[in-house]
Amino acid sequence: MECNHNCSSCNKDCNERESLKVETAKENHIKKIIGIVSGKGGVGKSTVTSLLALNMAKKGYKVGIMDADITGPSIPKAFGVTKQIVGNGELMFPQITKLGIKIISVNLLIEEPTRPVLWRGPVIGGAVKQFYQDVLWEDLDFLFIDMPPGTGDVALTVFQSIPVDEVVIVSTPQDLVSMIVGKAVNMCKMMNISVLGLVENMSYMECPCCKEHLHPFGNSKIEEVSLDYHLTALDQMPIQPEVASLVDQGLIEEADPSVLDKAAKALENLIK
Repeated sequence: MECNHNCSSCNKDCNERESLKVETAKENHIKKIIGIVSGKGGVGKSTVTSLLALNMAKKGYKVGIMDADITGPSIPKAFGVTKQIVGNGELMFPQITKLGIKIISVNLLIEEPTRPVLWRGPVIGGAVKQFYQDVLWEDLDFLFIDMPPGTGDVALTVFQSIPVDEVVIVSTPQDLVSMIVGKAVNMCKMMNISVLGLVENMSYMECPCCKEHLHPFGNSKIEEVSLDYHLTALDQMPIQPEVASLVDQGLIEEADPSVLDKAAKALENLIK
């Protein structure tokens, strides 16, 4: 009797809420679904997604990436994947990178990658659901979902429709970060999604001459913010121009993903 039918602001486990969940194709067997989120754009969320996927793939796990940032997809560019997705009338076949990472992105469904996706919220949400329901992922240890920034329609669609196991929150050292992380944490709480931990990107840069750590965006706040929101501080990623260059060339798989070894270990613990 008290229901306002707005599941986005409700954490109750009722029948109506359950009806929002969608199922993936019967051919798919996905062990863990990991959302990579941030409260704002420009923090390197897609880079973290790519390096985490790369780290796990190099450890021998079967990995997929769902690019849920429909209006700003960047995963295909990072991996140098350009061929369009094909299907059999029932399911879409993801593109596969050199290391065997399976990728689905809206940029692999349109002919011109620079063409803007001028879709309204419900259409975008429908596309995200299809990326889970109608893609032949087959056997995966980890499916990483590269989420769009913020706490809008797509984030709600993912959390309400797809059985996300854990979330990794990406931040930077800027003063604004505490509030932004707070928004992401509170969204996860409202959606009953567990947070694996916090990754701080652009935490520092290493001087090429003396190897001293410099902090162009201010001193690290990962410990402080983690304590404030009872999160696990996973990794601090440095500013790495070489990684940015590899992304521009579509060669992210040549990068060293060891900067996310702590996060990778936490993911391995989920499987074990």
